[in-house]
Amino acid sequence: MIVIIDYGMGNLFSIQSALHYLGAQSIISSDPHRINNADKLILPGVGSFYKAMSNLKATNLDEVVKEPVIKKNTPILGICLGMQLLCSSSTEDGFSYGLGLIDCPVERFSENKFVNLKIPHVGFDTVTITKKNKLFDGLDSRADFYFTHSYRMAYTDQLYVTGTCSHGEQFIAAFAKEHICGTQFHPEKSQTNGLVLLKNFIEKF
Repeated sequence: MIVIIDYGMGNLFSIQSALHYLGAQSIISSDPHRINNADKLILPGVGSFYKAMSNLKATNLDEVVKEPVIKKNTPILGICLGMQLLCSSSTEDGFSYGLGLIDCPVERFSENKFVNLKIPHVGFDTVTITKKNKLFDGLDSRADFYFTHSYRMAYTDQLYVTGTCSHGEQFIAAFAKEHICGTQFHPEKSQTNGLVLLKNFIEKF
């Protein structure tokens, strides 16, 4: 059973609809018992990092989510803001610590460095798959996915980076560290490529 974590921010039903289309069983839940006993976890997210972490902490979901990932190696996929929440911190709407499963800060795109750079970065864009990983099995080395975000992972150990994209500057579009993975793009809104990626998470993690 896949648990889509409900902390009040995210495209919950869009993700569940995509999983249903792929024949996967899923539930949307904030129940600690269900999260702890899930076969896989998806952490979605839309909106402010600071607000998201406040929501998670208010119900102790920050610790609930980390426990099975750390102690049971339960696979987790973070999507968009959910990917960023897996990181160490963000400056969005004020500094906030993240879940710390990936040692990497999250920062806003550097508008001052680039002329006419549009923020947020919205729409389909090309992801270059930089490292073979089962999340991208069956996809070309360059594949289009749907993005909508103003912040991005600032850096991380390149060992874990599996996909990059460019918006004024190159940024991390996807990572995978063993059973912990994330996509800055929305696979549930990325048509065929997104469905392939979600299918890989369902079947290969």
